[in-house]
Amino acid sequence: MRWEKLTTNEFAGLDRSIPVVLNVAAIEQHGPHLAIDTDVAIGGHFLDRLEERMGDRVLILPQIKVCCSEHHMEFAGTLSIRHETFLAYVGDILESVVRHGFTNIVLFNSHGGNQAIGQVLLETFGSRHRDCRMAMLTWWRLAAPELEKIRESGFAGVNHACEFETSLMLLAAPDGVRSELIGDMSYVETFDWANADMIRASRGALFRTMHQMSGGTGVVGDPSTATAAKGERITEAVVAQMERVVTSLAKAH
Repeated sequence: MRWEKLTTNEFAGLDRSIPVVLNVAAIEQHGPHLAIDTDVAIGGHFLDRLEERMGDRVLILPQIKVCCSEHHMEFAGTLSIRHETFLAYVGDILESVVRHGFTNIVLFNSHGGNQAIGQVLLETFGSRHRDCRMAMLTWWRLAAPELEKIRESGFAGVNHACEFETSLMLLAAPDGVRSELIGDMSYVETFDWANADMIRASRGALFRTMHQMSGGTGVVGDPSTATAAKGERITEAVVAQMERVVTSLAKAH
């Protein structure tokens, strides 16, 4: 069920414990082979599937498409906002949701650059609204154990414009894939304690731009093993976990 498709009178009939989901994404470069709306397309794809499974048991807000992508700005086409802007803007949207009486909120993230500020929003907003439940889900972390079984590439093969993102785009938005430009593995290692990918976390954090991590290609990972069939397996794994989390919030009310 989509927030923006309802009339104002129709909100009167909604149970205020219904989980409300907001996707925060990105408009940024994804190498030579993927469109810059990749994170938007992937986030929207997952929410479409969630809506198919849950129907009127979930309420989905309009996507926030442009978020925190400063580390991609060396690549043309990338759009970005400051972390402070994200905190204020997304926070204001969620304040509106709470003022209308909704008590279960899920911030659903489809872009790595939103994770840190998303956690800040979770903690600050949650502390102000202790009568509500607020959760934050990043899709590759949400389903990490299941996704580990799907990957074919080795360490760092799933990261950015990679095996997973390219597979999802081949399934969800094939017009956004330039298949003839899909290349091989690209990842520049630094200190061993800072090397990571979507599934395998590092011991510590080190700031690197996407240009540095990718060696200038804009691709971090291995898109050469991507298929639409793999995109379907990834989708099933992620959406099953989304449904589990969203359902648990509604039941706990």
